Amino acid sequence: MTRRVVLGALFGALTVLGTGCGDECVDQFDCRDKGAPPAGQQWTCNADNTCELQNLTPQPEEDAGTEVDAGTEVDAGAEVDAGTEVDAGTEDAGTEVDAGMNVAKGDACTASTDCMAGLRCEAATCQSLHIAVTGNDGGTRALVTEYDVPGMTSLSADGVASAYPRFGPDGAQVAFVQGDVTGAAGELAVRPVPLTAAAPTVLTTGTAAGGARIRYMEWEPGSLIAWVRGSTGISTIAATGGSPAQATVNGTFPDWAPDGTSFAYSAASNGISISTGSGTPTPLAGSPTSGEQPHYNRTTSQLLFLANPEGTTVNFGAEATPVLKLYSLPVTGGGDPKLLAGTSTRPVEGGSVDSYIANPNWSPDGKWVAYVRANFLLVGNAATLCGNVGAELCGTDRGNDIYVQGVDSSGAKVGEPVLFAENATLPSFSPDGSLVAYVLGGQLVVRGIDPATGQPAATAITHPKDTYTVLTSEGDDHRPRWQPR
Repeated sequence: MTRRVVLGALFGALTVLGTGCGDECVDQFDCRDKGAPPAGQQWTCNADNTCELQNLTPQPEEDAGTEVDAGTEVDAGAEVDAGTEVDAGTEDAGTEVDAGMNVAKGDACTASTDCMAGLRCEAATCQSLHIAVTGNDGGTRALVTEYDVPGMTSLSADGVASAYPRFGPDGAQVAFVQGDVTGAAGELAVRPVPLTAAAPTVLTTGTAAGGARIRYMEWEPGSLIAWVRGSTGISTIAATGGSPAQATVNGTFPDWAPDGTSFAYSAASNGISISTGSGTPTPLAGSPTSGEQPHYNRTTSQLLFLANPEGTTVNFGAEATPVLKLYSLPVTGGGDPKLLAGTSTRPVEGGSVDSYIANPNWSPDGKWVAYVRANFLLVGNAATLCGNVGAELCGTDRGNDIYVQGVDSSGAKVGEPVLFAENATLPSFSPDGSLVAYVLGGQLVVRGIDPATGQPAATAITHPKDTYTVLTSEGDDHRPRWQPR
Protein backbone atom coordinates (compact mmCIF):
# COMPACT_ATOMS: atom_id res chain seq x y z
CA MET A 1 0.00 0.00 0.00
CA THR A 2 2.75 2.43 0.97
CA ARG A 3 4.66 2.05 -2.25
CA ARG A 4 1.58 2.88 -4.29
CA VAL A 5 1.15 6.17 -2.44
CA VAL A 6 4.80 7.01 -3.04
CA LEU A 7 4.44 6.13 -6.71
CA GLY A 8 1.40 8.41 -6.99
CA ALA A 9 3.38 11.23 -5.43
CA LEU A 10 5.97 10.95 -8.17
CA PHE A 11 3.41 11.86 -10.81
CA GLY A 12 2.49 15.01 -8.92
CA ALA A 13 6.09 16.01 -8.33
CA LEU A 14 6.60 17.67 -11.70
CA THR A 15 5.14 21.17 -11.42
CA VAL A 16 4.29 22.82 -14.74
CA LEU A 17 2.18 25.81 -15.64
CA GLY A 18 -0.98 25.44 -17.72
CA THR A 19 -1.88 28.05 -20.30
CA GLY A 20 -5.37 29.50 -19.95
CA CYS A 21 -7.60 30.64 -22.78
CA GLY A 22 -7.28 34.43 -22.71
CA ASP A 23 -8.61 35.05 -26.23
CA GLU A 24 -12.33 35.26 -26.91
CA CYS A 25 -11.96 32.89 -29.86
CA VAL A 26 -9.54 31.02 -32.07
CA ASP A 27 -12.05 30.11 -34.79
CA GLN A 28 -15.69 30.80 -35.67
CA PHE A 29 -16.98 27.84 -33.64
CA ASP A 30 -15.84 29.57 -30.47
CA CYS A 31 -18.33 32.39 -31.19
CA ARG A 32 -21.44 30.24 -30.82
CA ASP A 33 -22.19 31.63 -27.37
CA LYS A 34 -23.00 34.95 -29.08
CA GLY A 35 -26.27 33.35 -30.16
CA ALA A 36 -27.81 33.06 -33.62
CA PRO A 37 -26.53 35.80 -35.99
CA PRO A 38 -29.02 38.14 -37.73
CA ALA A 39 -30.30 37.05 -41.13
CA GLY A 40 -27.63 37.53 -43.79
CA GLN A 41 -24.74 37.61 -41.32
CA GLN A 42 -22.42 35.18 -39.59
CA TRP A 43 -20.10 35.22 -36.60
CA THR A 44 -16.38 35.13 -37.41
CA CYS A 45 -13.21 35.21 -35.34
CA ASN A 46 -11.12 38.20 -36.44
CA ALA A 47 -7.37 38.76 -36.32
CA ASP A 48 -7.63 40.15 -32.79
CA ASN A 49 -9.19 36.88 -31.60
CA THR A 50 -12.55 38.52 -30.91
CA CYS A 51 -15.96 37.61 -32.36
CA GLU A 52 -17.53 39.95 -34.89
CA LEU A 53 -20.44 39.88 -37.36
CA GLN A 54 -19.80 39.76 -41.12
CA ASN A 55 -22.27 39.89 -44.03
CA LEU A 56 -22.87 36.72 -45.97
CA THR A 57 -22.59 36.77 -49.77
CA PRO A 58 -24.87 35.71 -51.36
CA GLN A 59 -27.83 36.20 -48.98
CA PRO A 60 -28.84 32.81 -47.52
CA GLU A 61 -32.26 31.31 -48.02
CA GLU A 62 -34.49 31.52 -44.96
CA ASP A 63 -35.37 28.34 -43.07
CA ALA A 64 -32.97 26.00 -44.79
CA GLY A 65 -33.86 23.33 -42.28
CA THR A 66 -30.50 23.29 -40.52
CA GLU A 67 -31.16 25.45 -37.47
CA VAL A 68 -32.51 23.69 -34.41
CA ASP A 69 -32.92 24.84 -30.81
CA ALA A 70 -31.81 28.45 -30.40
CA GLY A 71 -29.59 28.62 -33.44
CA THR A 72 -27.50 25.50 -32.88
CA GLU A 73 -26.51 24.21 -36.30
CA VAL A 74 -26.56 20.44 -36.71
CA ASP A 75 -25.71 19.95 -40.39
CA ALA A 76 -21.95 20.49 -40.10
CA GLY A 77 -21.58 17.60 -37.64
CA ALA A 78 -19.31 19.68 -35.45
CA GLU A 79 -21.56 21.48 -33.00
CA VAL A 80 -21.03 19.91 -29.57
CA ASP A 81 -21.98 22.52 -26.97
CA ALA A 82 -22.51 26.26 -26.82
CA GLY A 83 -19.12 27.69 -26.03
CA THR A 84 -17.46 24.55 -24.70
CA GLU A 85 -14.64 24.60 -27.28
CA VAL A 86 -14.69 20.86 -27.83
CA ASP A 87 -15.93 20.62 -31.40
CA ALA A 88 -13.61 22.25 -33.97
CA GLY A 89 -14.96 19.95 -36.65
CA THR A 90 -13.91 16.72 -34.98
CA GLU A 91 -17.32 15.10 -34.53
CA ASP A 92 -18.11 13.92 -38.05
CA ALA A 93 -20.46 11.42 -39.56
CA GLY A 94 -20.62 8.15 -37.70
CA THR A 95 -19.73 9.46 -34.24
CA GLU A 96 -22.08 9.44 -31.27
CA VAL A 97 -22.72 13.15 -31.67
CA ASP A 98 -24.36 12.64 -35.07
CA ALA A 99 -26.41 9.65 -33.86
CA GLY A 100 -29.30 11.68 -32.43
CA MET A 101 -27.33 13.52 -29.73
CA ASN A 102 -28.14 16.97 -31.08
CA VAL A 103 -29.84 18.93 -28.28
CA ALA A 104 -27.74 21.88 -27.13
CA LYS A 105 -26.96 23.01 -23.61
CA GLY A 106 -29.98 24.62 -21.96
CA ASP A 107 -32.50 23.17 -24.42
CA ALA A 108 -35.28 20.71 -23.62
CA CYS A 109 -34.63 16.96 -23.44
CA THR A 110 -36.28 13.77 -22.27
CA ALA A 111 -33.13 11.64 -21.91
CA SER A 112 -29.36 12.18 -21.89
CA THR A 113 -29.13 10.43 -25.25
CA ASP A 114 -30.91 13.51 -26.68
CA CYS A 115 -28.09 15.80 -25.52
CA MET A 116 -24.89 16.71 -27.31
CA ALA A 117 -21.60 15.24 -26.14
CA GLY A 118 -20.49 16.43 -22.72
CA LEU A 119 -24.11 17.04 -21.60
CA ARG A 120 -26.73 15.14 -19.63
CA CYS A 121 -30.48 15.57 -19.32
CA GLU A 122 -31.21 17.11 -15.93
CA ALA A 123 -34.56 18.63 -14.93
CA ALA A 124 -35.69 18.22 -18.57
CA THR A 125 -32.84 20.36 -19.99
CA CYS A 126 -29.39 19.45 -21.30
CA GLN A 127 -26.74 20.52 -18.78
CA SER A 128 -22.96 20.19 -18.59
CA LEU A 129 -21.52 17.06 -17.05
CA HIS A 130 -19.73 17.60 -13.74
CA ILE A 131 -16.22 16.47 -12.89
CA ALA A 132 -15.10 15.65 -9.34
CA VAL A 133 -11.52 16.09 -8.11
CA THR A 134 -9.61 16.52 -4.88
CA GLY A 135 -7.96 19.91 -4.44
CA ASN A 136 -6.23 22.09 -1.91
CA ASP A 137 -6.83 25.67 -0.79
CA GLY A 138 -4.76 25.40 2.35
CA GLY A 139 -6.77 22.32 3.30
CA THR A 140 -7.81 19.22 1.36
CA ARG A 141 -11.18 19.57 -0.40
CA ALA A 142 -13.46 17.26 -2.41
CA LEU A 143 -14.61 19.41 -5.33
CA VAL A 144 -17.11 19.36 -8.19
CA THR A 145 -17.30 21.58 -11.25
CA GLU A 146 -19.08 21.73 -14.60
CA TYR A 147 -16.52 20.50 -17.09
CA ASP A 148 -16.84 23.59 -19.32
CA VAL A 149 -17.42 26.29 -16.68
CA PRO A 150 -14.38 27.01 -14.48
CA GLY A 151 -15.29 27.46 -10.81
CA MET A 152 -15.14 24.60 -8.30
CA THR A 153 -17.43 23.96 -5.34
CA SER A 154 -16.34 22.20 -2.15
CA LEU A 155 -18.53 19.31 -1.03
CA SER A 156 -17.69 19.79 2.65
CA ALA A 157 -18.51 22.75 4.87
CA ASP A 158 -16.07 25.65 5.20
CA GLY A 159 -12.95 24.56 7.02
CA VAL A 160 -13.85 20.85 6.96
CA ALA A 161 -11.37 18.62 5.15
CA SER A 162 -12.71 16.31 2.43
CA ALA A 163 -11.33 14.12 -0.37
CA TYR A 164 -11.98 11.37 -2.95
CA PRO A 165 -15.33 12.42 -4.50
CA ARG A 166 -17.12 9.66 -6.47
CA PHE A 167 -20.43 9.87 -8.36
CA GLY A 168 -23.29 7.44 -7.98
CA PRO A 169 -24.68 5.44 -10.93
CA ASP A 170 -27.32 7.94 -12.03
CA GLY A 171 -25.14 11.00 -11.44
CA ALA A 172 -27.61 12.36 -8.90
CA GLN A 173 -25.37 11.81 -5.86
CA VAL A 174 -21.70 12.15 -5.04
CA ALA A 175 -19.85 10.37 -2.21
CA PHE A 176 -16.69 11.61 -0.48
CA VAL A 177 -14.69 11.31 2.71
CA GLN A 178 -14.83 14.24 5.13
CA GLY A 179 -13.27 15.22 8.43
CA ASP A 180 -10.27 13.03 9.23
CA VAL A 181 -9.40 12.16 5.61
CA THR A 182 -6.03 10.63 6.59
CA GLY A 183 -7.17 8.67 9.64
CA ALA A 184 -9.78 6.23 10.96
CA ALA A 185 -12.18 8.96 12.12
CA GLY A 186 -12.98 10.02 8.56
CA GLU A 187 -16.66 9.97 7.56
CA LEU A 188 -18.04 8.48 4.34
CA ALA A 189 -20.75 10.93 3.28
CA VAL A 190 -23.03 11.56 0.27
CA ARG A 191 -24.64 14.71 -1.18
CA PRO A 192 -27.17 15.21 -3.97
CA VAL A 193 -26.22 16.67 -7.34
CA PRO A 194 -27.03 19.46 -8.18
CA LEU A 195 -25.75 20.54 -4.77
CA THR A 196 -28.27 21.76 -2.22
CA ALA A 197 -27.82 23.58 1.07
CA ALA A 198 -28.60 20.39 2.98
CA ALA A 199 -25.79 18.90 5.07
CA PRO A 200 -24.08 15.74 3.74
CA THR A 201 -25.55 12.41 4.85
CA VAL A 202 -22.94 10.36 6.73
CA LEU A 203 -23.09 6.62 5.91
CA THR A 204 -20.28 5.32 8.13
CA THR A 205 -16.86 6.16 9.52
CA GLY A 206 -13.50 4.49 9.24
CA THR A 207 -13.67 3.71 12.95
CA ALA A 208 -17.03 1.96 12.59
CA ALA A 209 -15.97 0.11 9.43
CA GLY A 210 -12.83 -1.66 10.59
CA GLY A 211 -10.91 1.06 12.43
CA ALA A 212 -8.90 2.20 9.41
CA ARG A 213 -8.70 5.09 6.96
CA ILE A 214 -11.22 5.13 4.09
CA ARG A 215 -9.45 5.43 0.72
CA TYR A 216 -9.39 4.13 -2.87
CA MET A 217 -13.16 4.50 -2.90
CA GLU A 218 -15.31 3.61 -5.94
CA TRP A 219 -19.08 3.76 -6.46
CA GLU A 220 -20.84 3.74 -9.83
CA PRO A 221 -22.24 1.78 -11.70
CA GLY A 222 -24.04 -0.05 -8.86
CA SER A 223 -25.72 0.69 -5.54
CA LEU A 224 -22.71 -0.27 -3.40
CA ILE A 225 -19.77 1.93 -2.45
CA ALA A 226 -16.43 0.10 -2.06
CA TRP A 227 -13.29 1.33 -0.34
CA VAL A 228 -10.01 0.10 1.07
CA ARG A 229 -9.69 -0.10 4.87
CA GLY A 230 -6.25 1.50 5.11
CA SER A 231 -4.18 -1.55 4.12
CA THR A 232 -6.41 -4.33 5.49
CA GLY A 233 -8.78 -5.18 2.66
CA ILE A 234 -11.94 -3.90 1.00
CA SER A 235 -15.32 -3.03 2.50
CA THR A 236 -18.65 -2.10 0.93
CA ILE A 237 -21.79 -0.29 2.05
CA ALA A 238 -25.14 0.45 0.42
CA ALA A 239 -25.48 4.04 -0.75
CA THR A 240 -28.65 4.25 1.34
CA GLY A 241 -26.71 3.44 4.52
CA GLY A 242 -26.72 0.50 6.89
CA SER A 243 -23.86 -1.61 8.19
CA PRO A 244 -20.64 -1.90 6.21
CA ALA A 245 -19.60 -5.36 5.00
CA GLN A 246 -16.09 -6.75 4.75
CA ALA A 247 -15.72 -7.97 1.16
CA THR A 248 -12.05 -9.05 1.24
CA VAL A 249 -9.42 -9.56 3.92
CA ASN A 250 -6.67 -7.93 1.86
CA GLY A 251 -6.12 -6.06 -1.38
CA THR A 252 -6.53 -2.61 -2.86
CA PHE A 253 -7.60 -0.76 -6.03
CA PRO A 254 -11.18 -2.09 -6.31
CA ASP A 255 -12.82 -1.46 -9.69
CA TRP A 256 -16.48 -2.29 -10.28
CA ALA A 257 -17.63 -4.61 -13.06
CA PRO A 258 -20.56 -3.60 -15.31
CA ASP A 259 -22.99 -5.48 -13.02
CA GLY A 260 -22.12 -3.17 -10.10
CA THR A 261 -21.92 -6.12 -7.67
CA SER A 262 -18.59 -7.78 -8.51
CA PHE A 263 -15.25 -6.03 -8.64
CA ALA A 264 -11.62 -6.64 -9.56
CA TYR A 265 -8.83 -5.75 -7.17
CA SER A 266 -5.16 -6.46 -6.57
CA ALA A 267 -3.25 -7.82 -3.57
CA ALA A 268 0.50 -7.81 -3.04
CA SER A 269 2.19 -10.86 -4.65
CA ASN A 270 -1.22 -12.36 -5.56
CA GLY A 271 -2.07 -10.39 -8.68
CA ILE A 272 -5.62 -9.61 -9.82
CA SER A 273 -8.65 -11.26 -8.21
CA ILE A 274 -12.40 -10.99 -8.75
CA SER A 275 -14.86 -10.67 -5.89
CA THR A 276 -18.52 -11.41 -6.62
CA GLY A 277 -19.74 -9.93 -3.34
CA SER A 278 -20.23 -13.37 -1.82
CA GLY A 279 -17.95 -16.34 -1.41
CA THR A 280 -14.19 -16.44 -1.77
CA PRO A 281 -12.63 -14.14 -4.38
CA THR A 282 -11.05 -15.97 -7.33
CA PRO A 283 -7.80 -15.10 -9.14
CA LEU A 284 -8.18 -13.73 -12.65
CA ALA A 285 -7.05 -16.48 -15.02
CA GLY A 286 -3.83 -15.54 -16.79
CA SER A 287 -2.99 -12.50 -14.69
CA PRO A 288 0.58 -12.39 -13.33
CA THR A 289 1.22 -12.26 -9.59
CA SER A 290 2.66 -8.75 -10.04
CA GLY A 291 -0.60 -7.46 -11.59
CA GLU A 292 -2.18 -4.42 -9.95
CA GLN A 293 -4.54 -1.48 -10.47
CA PRO A 294 -7.20 -3.27 -12.60
CA HIS A 295 -9.73 -1.35 -14.70
CA TYR A 296 -12.81 -2.92 -16.26
CA ASN A 297 -14.09 -1.87 -19.62
CA ARG A 298 -17.85 -1.97 -19.21
CA THR A 299 -18.57 -2.45 -22.90
CA THR A 300 -16.02 -5.11 -23.87
CA SER A 301 -14.78 -8.08 -21.88
CA GLN A 302 -11.31 -6.61 -21.39
CA LEU A 303 -9.53 -5.65 -18.18
CA LEU A 304 -6.57 -3.25 -17.99
CA PHE A 305 -3.88 -3.71 -15.39
CA LEU A 306 -0.28 -2.79 -14.65
CA ALA A 307 2.38 -5.41 -13.95
CA ASN A 308 6.09 -5.86 -13.34
CA PRO A 309 6.75 -9.40 -14.59
CA GLU A 310 10.54 -9.00 -14.55
CA GLY A 311 10.53 -7.76 -10.95
CA THR A 312 12.50 -4.63 -11.87
CA THR A 313 12.60 -1.88 -9.26
CA VAL A 314 14.29 1.50 -8.89
CA ASN A 315 14.77 3.64 -5.81
CA PHE A 316 13.05 6.99 -5.52
CA GLY A 317 14.78 8.08 -2.35
CA ALA A 318 14.59 5.16 0.08
CA GLU A 319 11.51 3.64 -1.57
CA ALA A 320 11.86 0.71 -4.01
CA THR A 321 9.35 1.27 -6.81
CA PRO A 322 8.38 -1.36 -9.44
CA VAL A 323 8.87 -0.46 -13.09
CA LEU A 324 5.40 -1.14 -14.49
CA LYS A 325 4.05 -2.04 -17.93
CA LEU A 326 0.44 -1.92 -19.18
CA TYR A 327 -1.50 -5.02 -20.23
CA SER A 328 -5.01 -6.11 -21.19
CA LEU A 329 -6.67 -9.45 -20.50
CA PRO A 330 -10.18 -10.85 -21.04
CA VAL A 331 -12.14 -10.98 -17.78
CA THR A 332 -13.76 -14.25 -18.80
CA GLY A 333 -11.66 -17.07 -20.18
CA GLY A 334 -8.30 -15.59 -19.28
CA GLY A 335 -5.47 -16.20 -21.70
CA ASP A 336 -2.14 -14.49 -22.24
CA PRO A 337 -1.98 -10.81 -21.30
CA LYS A 338 -1.43 -8.46 -24.24
CA LEU A 339 1.20 -5.76 -23.81
CA LEU A 340 -0.20 -2.30 -24.58
CA ALA A 341 2.67 -0.11 -23.34
CA GLY A 342 6.08 -1.17 -22.14
CA THR A 343 9.09 0.34 -20.45
CA SER A 344 11.90 2.12 -22.30
CA THR A 345 15.51 3.07 -21.70
CA ARG A 346 18.17 5.15 -23.45
CA PRO A 347 21.73 5.81 -22.29
CA VAL A 348 22.82 9.27 -21.17
CA GLU A 349 26.05 10.47 -19.60
CA GLY A 350 26.35 8.94 -16.15
CA GLY A 351 23.28 6.71 -16.42
CA SER A 352 20.09 6.36 -18.47
CA VAL A 353 16.67 7.89 -19.00
CA ASP A 354 14.06 5.20 -18.41
CA SER A 355 10.27 5.15 -18.31
CA TYR A 356 7.39 3.20 -16.84
CA ILE A 357 3.59 3.28 -17.22
CA ALA A 358 0.99 4.58 -14.75
CA ASN A 359 -2.65 5.63 -14.36
CA PRO A 360 -4.35 3.83 -17.28
CA ASN A 361 -7.99 4.46 -18.14
CA TRP A 362 -10.40 3.06 -20.76
CA SER A 363 -12.55 4.95 -23.20
CA PRO A 364 -16.17 3.84 -22.64
CA ASP A 365 -16.31 1.85 -25.89
CA GLY A 366 -13.01 0.06 -25.23
CA LYS A 367 -11.39 1.38 -28.42
CA TRP A 368 -8.86 3.62 -26.68
CA VAL A 369 -6.69 3.46 -23.60
CA ALA A 370 -5.14 6.58 -22.07
CA TYR A 371 -2.11 6.23 -19.82
CA VAL A 372 0.81 8.16 -18.36
CA ARG A 373 4.41 7.51 -19.37
CA ALA A 374 6.69 8.68 -16.57
CA ASN A 375 10.31 9.39 -17.51
CA PHE A 376 13.09 9.33 -14.95
CA LEU A 377 16.85 9.73 -14.78
CA LEU A 378 18.47 6.55 -13.49
CA VAL A 379 21.99 6.69 -12.00
CA GLY A 380 22.96 3.32 -10.54
CA ASN A 381 19.62 2.31 -9.04
CA ALA A 382 18.72 5.84 -7.86
CA ALA A 383 15.88 7.40 -9.85
CA THR A 384 14.76 11.02 -10.16
CA LEU A 385 11.70 12.04 -12.17
CA CYS A 386 12.60 14.12 -15.24
CA GLY A 387 11.49 17.68 -14.64
CA ASN A 388 12.99 17.48 -11.17
CA VAL A 389 16.47 17.35 -12.69
CA GLY A 390 18.20 19.66 -15.13
CA ALA A 391 17.18 19.56 -18.78
CA GLU A 392 20.77 18.79 -19.74
CA LEU A 393 20.35 15.40 -18.02
CA CYS A 394 16.94 14.30 -19.37
CA GLY A 395 17.14 16.18 -22.68
CA THR A 396 13.71 16.54 -24.26
CA ASP A 397 12.08 13.89 -22.04
CA ARG A 398 9.45 15.32 -19.71
CA GLY A 399 8.42 13.95 -16.34
CA ASN A 400 4.86 12.85 -17.25
CA ASP A 401 3.15 12.63 -20.64
CA ILE A 402 -0.32 11.31 -21.47
CA TYR A 403 -0.61 8.92 -24.42
CA VAL A 404 -3.64 7.38 -26.10
CA GLN A 405 -3.39 3.88 -27.60
CA GLY A 406 -5.88 2.20 -29.93
CA VAL A 407 -7.15 -1.24 -28.82
CA ASP A 408 -9.09 -3.87 -30.80
CA SER A 409 -11.80 -6.22 -29.55
CA SER A 410 -9.22 -8.83 -28.52
CA GLY A 411 -7.45 -6.33 -26.28
CA ALA A 412 -4.47 -5.96 -28.62
CA LYS A 413 -2.96 -2.61 -29.55
CA VAL A 414 -3.89 -0.96 -32.84
CA GLY A 415 -1.41 1.44 -34.41
CA GLU A 416 1.09 3.55 -32.52
CA PRO A 417 0.45 5.53 -29.33
CA VAL A 418 -0.62 9.17 -29.75
CA LEU A 419 0.89 11.87 -27.55
CA PHE A 420 -2.20 13.57 -26.11
CA ALA A 421 -0.84 15.98 -23.46
CA GLU A 422 2.64 16.93 -22.33
CA ASN A 423 3.64 17.30 -18.67
CA ALA A 424 0.20 16.02 -17.63
CA THR A 425 -1.19 13.12 -15.62
CA LEU A 426 -4.33 11.21 -14.50
CA PRO A 427 -6.34 11.01 -17.76
CA SER A 428 -10.07 10.27 -17.54
CA PHE A 429 -12.54 9.76 -20.41
CA SER A 430 -16.00 11.34 -20.32
CA PRO A 431 -18.89 8.82 -20.29
CA ASP A 432 -19.64 9.52 -23.97
CA GLY A 433 -15.96 9.18 -24.91
CA SER A 434 -15.76 12.61 -26.56
CA LEU A 435 -13.62 14.35 -23.93
CA VAL A 436 -10.57 13.63 -21.79
CA ALA A 437 -10.01 15.31 -18.42
CA TYR A 438 -6.53 15.41 -16.92
CA VAL A 439 -4.36 17.40 -14.51
CA LEU A 440 -1.60 19.73 -15.67
CA GLY A 441 0.38 21.83 -13.24
CA GLY A 442 -2.29 21.63 -10.55
CA GLN A 443 -5.07 22.65 -12.95
CA LEU A 444 -7.96 20.57 -14.27
CA VAL A 445 -7.91 20.52 -18.07
CA VAL A 446 -10.57 19.09 -20.42
CA ARG A 447 -9.99 18.51 -24.12
CA GLY A 448 -11.86 16.84 -26.95
CA ILE A 449 -10.51 13.70 -28.57
CA ASP A 450 -10.82 12.75 -32.23
CA PRO A 451 -12.64 9.38 -32.15
CA ALA A 452 -10.95 8.22 -35.34
CA THR A 453 -7.31 9.10 -34.60
CA GLY A 454 -7.04 9.62 -30.83
CA GLN A 455 -5.52 13.04 -31.45
CA PRO A 456 -6.47 15.95 -29.17
CA ALA A 457 -9.23 18.05 -30.73
CA ALA A 458 -10.25 21.70 -30.45
CA THR A 459 -9.06 24.02 -27.69
CA ALA A 460 -8.40 22.78 -24.18
CA ILE A 461 -10.67 24.07 -21.41
CA THR A 462 -8.48 25.01 -18.44
CA HIS A 463 -9.80 25.45 -14.92
CA PRO A 464 -7.35 27.95 -13.37
CA LYS A 465 -6.00 27.22 -9.92
CA ASP A 466 -7.12 30.62 -8.64
CA THR A 467 -8.63 29.07 -5.50
CA TYR A 468 -7.91 25.35 -5.59
CA THR A 469 -4.87 23.38 -6.74
CA VAL A 470 -5.94 19.97 -8.04
CA LEU A 471 -4.03 17.19 -6.30
CA THR A 472 -2.23 14.27 -7.97
CA SER A 473 -0.14 12.98 -5.08
CA GLU A 474 -2.15 9.77 -4.53
CA GLY A 475 -2.23 8.61 -8.12
CA ASP A 476 -5.48 7.03 -9.29
CA ASP A 477 -7.19 8.00 -6.03
CA HIS A 478 -6.97 11.59 -7.32
CA ARG A 479 -7.95 10.89 -10.94
CA PRO A 480 -10.81 13.17 -12.12
CA ARG A 481 -14.16 11.37 -11.98
CA TRP A 482 -16.92 12.20 -14.50
CA GLN A 483 -20.58 12.39 -13.64
CA PRO A 484 -22.46 9.58 -15.45
CA ARG A 485 -24.86 10.56 -18.21
